[in-house]
Amino acid sequence: MQHTVVERELELRLVLSPERSVPVPARLGYRSDDPYAVHIAFHIDSAHPVDWTFARDLLVEGVFRPCGHGDVRVWPTKAAGRSVVLLALSSPDGEALLQAPAPQVSAWLERTLLAVPPGAEGGRLGIDDALDHLLAR
Repeated sequence: MQHTVVERELELRLVLSPERSVPVPARLGYRSDDPYAVHIAFHIDSAHPVDWTFARDLLVEGVFRPCGHGDVRVWPTKAAGRSVVLLALSSPDGEALLQAPAPQVSAWLERTLLAVPPGAEGGRLGIDDALDHLLAR
């Protein structure tokens, strides 16, 4: 089975306070062989990028309404009159609030949904092929 990769580089904003944020280069990634997950790499030009992986459904829903619990929360809002998506990330190493431009995130998500439509993810995992291989032995 051929695998599809959907990537997009964009600049997020790390929110430090209501009045201050700093740019953070990032890459959104999706692979059809890992169909339930999205990947975000931060500081992509640095020696040690930071990678996060979470459910694609969480980001899809978060573009429209607040969702998520615990380590990853996502919600839409406006900032300086623009539509943005906020990502609140939490780990033992710290917490971050990131702001992403909603139009770019939505366009990228649309490409992932064309690559693997909702509900078709299970067919991309290759479980049936793996079972056939095991049972053929």
